[in-house]
Amino acid sequence: MIRSEQPFAQLRIDDCQLPSGRVIRKLIHEYSPWATILAITPQNEVVLVRQYRHGIQATTLELPGGVVDEGEKALAAAQRELMEETGYGAGVWTFLGSPSPNPDNHTNRIHCFLAKDVEKIDSIALDHDEELEILLVPYNEMLKMALSGKLPQAMHLAALFLAQPYLSIKYEP
Repeated sequence: MIRSEQPFAQLRIDDCQLPSGRVIRKLIHEYSPWATILAITPQNEVVLVRQYRHGIQATTLELPGGVVDEGEKALAAAQRELMEETGYGAGVWTFLGSPSPNPDNHTNRIHCFLAKDVEKIDSIALDHDEELEILLVPYNEMLKMALSGKLPQAMHLAALFLAQPYLSIKYEP
């Protein structure tokens, strides 16, 4: 296994006192915040990316997104990530919320955005460790995929849930 000289996350071990007074030891993952985008075209197609994810050793379908750089605003990061990964941009952006991937042992939040009426503006500009395929999937088809387990990233499912009040698209099973 190759180990990075500059890890994407830091690990620490904390001794913490529970409300009962009992002390337990916890392994804490210090991650940067992330941004994820439910990007929808004027034709109600969702912009998805397909990429290999080594943690589960599978190629997955996901919403675009990535790390919020230090000092960067979450919206700016989301707009940058969408453009870099897919070439899509513009549109009307709505902040959906910032759930925690795992409040038990992760320090970060994932900032979820809805981007409606996005358009293909530019070519992609991937990071050196990214290999992505871009797909446009009708909204209802994407929801069926999510409900059948074909979009396995839990925080992306959270973004789909958080976006529902802002969408006039009706789900048709």
